[in-house]
Amino acid sequence: MFKNYPDWTKAIHKEGHIFIIIFAAITFLFSSASTSFGWICFMATVWCVYFFRDPVRIVPNIKGGVISPADGIVQSISNEKPPVELGLDDQEMIRISVFLNIFNIHVNRVPSDGKIVTLHYHPGKFFNASLDKASVHNERQSVLMETSTGHKIVFVQIAGLLARRIVCELEENLTVSAGQKFGIIRFGSRVDVYLPIGTSIKIAVGQTMVAGETIIADLTEKKQASINFENR
Repeated sequence: MFKNYPDWTKAIHKEGHIFIIIFAAITFLFSSASTSFGWICFMATVWCVYFFRDPVRIVPNIKGGVISPADGIVQSISNEKPPVELGLDDQEMIRISVFLNIFNIHVNRVPSDGKIVTLHYHPGKFFNASLDKASVHNERQSVLMETSTGHKIVFVQIAGLLARRIVCELEENLTVSAGQKFGIIRFGSRVDVYLPIGTSIKIAVGQTMVAGETIIADLTEKKQASINFENR
């Protein structure tokens, strides 16, 4: 029965199911006591559904390309040292910081084809993710990967002022594909990407990113003549 109907749960990240149920239950309970408060709870439930949405993305298939791991706004592009726990010998890399507000899709995606080398979870504080010090002091999940082109890159999930849970489903030595979903941060956060110095950056500060679709850099010197697309 109903096998021909679309599965709405696939459009919502699994981390959101319990929250949507809780918000809906609260709405049901309080709507009978107060119409006004009931409407407030209803709108909160709608926002919860909206926050955990998980749409299909069209991933550009480009060798050496680095895809944005998160929706949001490019907050900064600068030369910085990656998280010390990854053991990269204190070398500077190009850091691209993408800030996510509470209305952005928070499902995170792998930025490039390759293999996961190192994972490290660092407990920390919960400063506003838009602050530069959030990269150092906030709770974070750091990932070091080697791309299919032989480059080492880093991406970091950073908790924000309201975020209280970082979900990362990656494992060390796991082979991954660009645009592949690997986790989520709730609610409001930031994702940093560290690339080798000299990498050709394709985006600018203030630009809006689409996770799994926006090409943020090219790790190879040769420009691609064309880009193919595929659903993931």
